[in-house]
Amino acid sequence: QVQLVESGGGLVQAGGSLRLSCVASGSIFISMGWYRQAPGNQRELVAHITSAGSTNYADSVKGRFTISRDNAKNTVYLQMNSLKPEDTAVYYCKCMSSYPYRDYWGQGTQVTVSS
Repeated sequence: QVQLVESGGGLVQAGGSLRLSCVASGSIFISMGWYRQAPGNQRELVAHITSAGSTNYADSVKGRFTISRDNAKNTVYLQMNSLKPEDTAVYYCKCMSSYPYRDYWGQGTQVTVSS
């Protein structure tokens, strides 16, 4: 049974930092990533990393956020620096398993950035 457990969200002032973690279990995951959804908006990709370490980022977070993973621990991290109020959203971890290549989502963690 696949399970994704996120942690690290919270309330922070603009310019501050947070680190999100997502521990995945129950499968081998070939890619891991973070998405976010603000009220009234669609869910959007924040950052993504493959098992080989290739990354990509949304333009809005480049230079401020860093995604990393520990394959031995099946854990993906999102280091968020220089946070802005517009980063406020629920952040979701998404992982794709190896064959049959299914997507799994975490329960979400709230990030609130005050101005």
